[in-house]
Amino acid sequence: MAAHFLCNLPPTIKIHQSSSTTKRNHPQKTWLAGARIILKNSTLSLQSSYLKPYQSKRRTIAATVLSSLPTATPYGIGSAPKWSCRAIKSFAMAELEARKLKYPNTGTEALLMGILIEGTSEAAKFLRANGVTLFKVREETVKLLGKGDMYFFSPEHPPLTEAAQRAIDKAIDQKLKSGDSGEITTCNLLLGIWSEVDSAGHKIMAALGFNDDKAKELESLISRPGFVAD
Repeated sequence: MAAHFLCNLPPTIKIHQSSSTTKRNHPQKTWLAGARIILKNSTLSLQSSYLKPYQSKRRTIAATVLSSLPTATPYGIGSAPKWSCRAIKSFAMAELEARKLKYPNTGTEALLMGILIEGTSEAAKFLRANGVTLFKVREETVKLLGKGDMYFFSPEHPPLTEAAQRAIDKAIDQKLKSGDSGEITTCNLLLGIWSEVDSAGHKIMAALGFNDDKAKELESLISRPGFVAD
C-alpha cells in the first residue's frame, strides 16, 4: 500500500518556508527541523517550523608577528632598527618566561632566559660554552627575585622594566656605533644586558662566572670581518 501511495504522488512538491532569506549569487545551505508532510488536494506539502542557515565551524585566527623590539627612541617610518629573527624569537620567549614565573614585568633576567630558551643563536652558544645555562639562570633568578605570587596572572605582554628597556636601547646603540648595517642580534642584546650593572640579568650572569673579559671576547668575536651573528 505504501508503494502504491508513493507511485501516485504528483510530480510537483511544494516546500513552504516560514522564515528564510536567500541572497542572489550567494546561496546558503539550510537544514530542516521539525518538518512535517501534509497531503492535501493531491498535493504534497512539506512545512518546516523553522529553517536555520548553515554556519561554518571554522574560526578566523588572527596572529601578531613582531618585526622589531620595543625601543624608547622614536624612529621615523622605515628607519626603525631591524632585529634578527632569533633576537625577536628570544624576546617573545622572554615574555613567556616572565609569565611562567608570574612576574609583572619582563626584566633583564627574562631577556637572558629568552636567549637561552631560543637556544640556537651565537649568544646562546657563547653563554653555554661559558657555563651559563637556562637551568642555572632560572635557579639564580628565583634566588634573587623570589617566586611570583601563584594567584597573580601576568599580562599577555608583561611590560619591560626600565633596566630591560635600557638594555635593548644599548644593544641598538652598540650596533649603530659599530658601523655595521646588518641586523641587531642576540649578541648585541646580551651585551646590552651585561652593560646594565645594577640589573638582575647582570647580577645573575656575574654569579655564574660571566665577567668583563668574556663580554669583551664576545664583542671582539662579533666585530670580526665575515663573522655572521644571529
